[in-house]
Amino acid sequence: MTDHSTRPRPATELLARTRALPPWSLLAAGVLAGGLIGGGYGVLSTPTYAATSYVVAVPTEKSDPASALGFAQAYGRVATQLAVLGDAQVWAGVPVRTLRDSVTTATSPDAPMVAITATSERPDTAADMANAVARALTGHASDSENATHVELQQFARAVKPTEPSSATTTMTGLVGASAGGLLGGLALLVRPRRATEDTGRPAVPGPAVAADANGRL
Repeated sequence: MTDHSTRPRPATELLARTRALPPWSLLAAGVLAGGLIGGGYGVLSTPTYAATSYVVAVPTEKSDPASALGFAQAYGRVATQLAVLGDAQVWAGVPVRTLRDSVTTATSPDAPMVAITATSERPDTAADMANAVARALTGHASDSENATHVELQQFARAVKPTEPSSATTTMTGLVGASAGGLLGGLALLVRPRRATEDTGRPAVPGPAVAADANGRL
């Protein structure tokens, strides 16, 4: 019968090979693998485009700039509500769900302005959605102008973007390489150290047994 106990186990072989690798190999392997994975993600992922439209709140004769600033903050929150998106879908040519998932707003604490940003895989669709939401929002603000004494006007229309807003292949590759290098460095820290090689020095004998109480050697 063959004795299997003397065969090296796979875990033992892997540990021995890991110990035999030079220290820099783990770091280089991590950078290379991370760069390939990140670059591959950048190549396979679909680029997205972002377009932004701006509207500004203007106080009427019965209001003041502070009120306009406050209503601009409120309109920034209302822009992504169903009442506005329901009207915007007619001009954008996309469902309300697409607008809800693709449109975001931003306001400034210093200026009565609302930025409406839309993202899409098509640059023309991104611009159309941003302008459609801005148009619907100004329409809703106009309906309540007599009560708010604030007029919402379009400040700048969204234009068709010429470059994607998503990360490029080079950027994803660099991020992947950085992450791989970090993991390689961590693996290097926990890497088992090589066993100390035999220096060829004679073995030092252990301490001799103490003599007995009678001094007998």
